[in-house]
Amino acid sequence: MTTDDGALRRRLGLTDSVVIGLGSMVGAGIFAALAPAAAAAGSWLLLALAIAAVVAYCNGTSSARLAALYPVSGGTYVYGRERLGAFWGYLAGWGFVVGKTASCAAMALTVGTYAWPEQAKAVAVGVVAAVTAINYVGVQKSALATRMIVAVTLAVLAAVVAVCLLGNHGGASPLGDEVGVRGILEAAGLLFFAFAGYARIATLGEEVRDPRRTIPRAIGLALGLTLAVYALVAMAALLVLGSAGLAAAADPLARAVTAAGAPGLAPVVRVGAVVAATGSLLALVLGVSRTTLAMARNRHLPHALAAVHPRFGVPHRAELAVGLVVAVLAATVDLRSAIGFSSFAVLVYYLVANISAATLTAAENRPPRAIPIIGALGCGVVALSLPLGSVLAGAAVLAVGAAYYALRGFARS
Repeated sequence: MTTDDGALRRRLGLTDSVVIGLGSMVGAGIFAALAPAAAAAGSWLLLALAIAAVVAYCNGTSSARLAALYPVSGGTYVYGRERLGAFWGYLAGWGFVVGKTASCAAMALTVGTYAWPEQAKAVAVGVVAAVTAINYVGVQKSALATRMIVAVTLAVLAAVVAVCLLGNHGGASPLGDEVGVRGILEAAGLLFFAFAGYARIATLGEEVRDPRRTIPRAIGLALGLTLAVYALVAMAALLVLGSAGLAAAADPLARAVTAAGAPGLAPVVRVGAVVAATGSLLALVLGVSRTTLAMARNRHLPHALAAVHPRFGVPHRAELAVGLVVAVLAATVDLRSAIGFSSFAVLVYYLVANISAATLTAAENRPPRAIPIIGALGCGVVALSLPLGSVLAGAAVLAVGAAYYALRGFARS
């Protein structure tokens, strides 16, 4: 439902907000990013995870303070515009939309890979259609579905950790190649993909009750819980497989429980991966559509996408448009490339968020000065440490967005 002025109603409390954040983070990332991160960082995987967590914490703190000040849909698209100027807000919004659209495709492909490898792309397109339908009928239903998905995912991950910690560790083997600083930073960038859902709460700012109090608490709680889960899972997998075994596994957590002596749990882990990826996709499409709504309101995207459904209270045209693009990508892109591209674009998005937070005054509840500085530097360094193909593709797409902005400004002048 909407208010008289067409704004979205504030219906989400702390619990629903935390669950949406958890649903965005504790999902396909831990199943899809762990192996390539281990291939880059080797036995330094936990250090890479720590670096990703520090960057995520700084980004989350900056985003929380900004979201409390600007509690409307759009996230850093709004913050950058208000604090740095229209172009920087637009660039952040463009980076978020294209990066998270790639993330959505990665989540859908993860579902297809685990559910039916021979028809992975067809399954991916089908799950995108189903998730779009769920989001279309209202955020409350999406929050309820996400809560159930998070519970299943956490139960499966808890079983993986328990089996791996108590099982056989004799088959663990390290990578033979020496790992450098760049490899650790590359792994941090890939693992950031698994953290990057915490600010989904901020993109729902227009639908959160008491946003100044709820948003910072929800982001902190969701991020802390996710970090604890990821650290336990990564440590357990390394104990059983070692960095070499983890890097070589297409389905590392299923391989880990098998190597630990519980092969019967592997099908359950695969089902858990499907459920987790679906949960992440559910929340991601929700967030991308809200940023699309905000950009369409300001005519940085077609204004028709700004429509809010009179009955369901959702940006239904934006939902359908995002779902269509994700379905096309899921039918055509590669999973690992999607992860790298998404991480680069989203790190640029949070770079703008940290710079925006650095402009806050004491009266505006600014974060400690070191937080946005560390966050901005971390985003820049980690983004540039990603695989070269991801960096070049991400930079090219951002350049296309900047050119569109310039041409649009020229046409209106």
